[in-house]
Amino acid sequence: MRLSLPKLPAFAEPYARLMRLDRPIGTWLLLLPCWWSVALASPKIPDMGLMFLFGIGAVVMRGAGCVVNDIYDRKLDAQVERTRDRPLASGAIKLWQAVVFLKVLLLVGLGVLMLFNHFTIGMGLSSLLLVFAYPAMKRITWWPQLFLGFTFNWGALMGWSAVTGFIGLPTIPLYIAGVFWTLGYDTIYAYQDIADDERAGVKSTARLFGDNALPWVALFYALAIIWLAIAGLAAGLGKGFYDVLLGAAVFAAVQLTLWRVKDRENCLKRFNANRDFGLIVLAAIILGKFL
Repeated sequence: MRLSLPKLPAFAEPYARLMRLDRPIGTWLLLLPCWWSVALASPKIPDMGLMFLFGIGAVVMRGAGCVVNDIYDRKLDAQVERTRDRPLASGAIKLWQAVVFLKVLLLVGLGVLMLFNHFTIGMGLSSLLLVFAYPAMKRITWWPQLFLGFTFNWGALMGWSAVTGFIGLPTIPLYIAGVFWTLGYDTIYAYQDIADDERAGVKSTARLFGDNALPWVALFYALAIIWLAIAGLAAGLGKGFYDVLLGAAVFAAVQLTLWRVKDRENCLKRFNANRDFGLIVLAAIILGKFL
């Protein structure tokens, strides 16, 4: 899902693309586990102030993560059809400019983080280890999507701590659910680049599974649903949670029946649908507080 950016000064447009402001789906996928966790920890209605702070933080830190990734992959991106027009790969932004921009984004992210409690600040700082390590994973393991799951779902731990000041028991199954969810959707995403990745020697679960992807991805989504149900049980959510969670499971199943691994456009559509899956899960958690 690509958005048309508002008219920006010529010098700013490549930086907006560098942090993927025109592709907000990644921000949603980073943000939703944070919102799940805040909603799970809240007595009834989630704290809107915390939801807003996590929203700003997700935009900034997803942008920082994209810059880190593009610095690592600038030569590789130039070899891949889908990524060769990225600002670093195309030369629209020089390496030193990207490094300076990354520092600015990290400082803004730190400013947002400092508005949380001390425990959550520590959790946020520790996530940087995952952010900076992730881009190297595609070079050393067939499971970079798993490492992305560890990274993108850190907010499932932070959301609860932002509300309570500690990590509660329900956050553990919530985090595990998010990891399996990411394994599913990022495997779907990786099928867009499977041919280019093979030529470049880049590893992924898409290359690992080949034509046998559907059973694996279906398993990942099934495990995500199961662990979400366990998180709801640990948090004492009511029947409404499980009713809507069943709807999320049906939604995911429909998307998988529509998935065509050799159709790039179809893979992107199925990937983008995960925003709606995540919003259904959020609605399930909130409803589970009342029913």
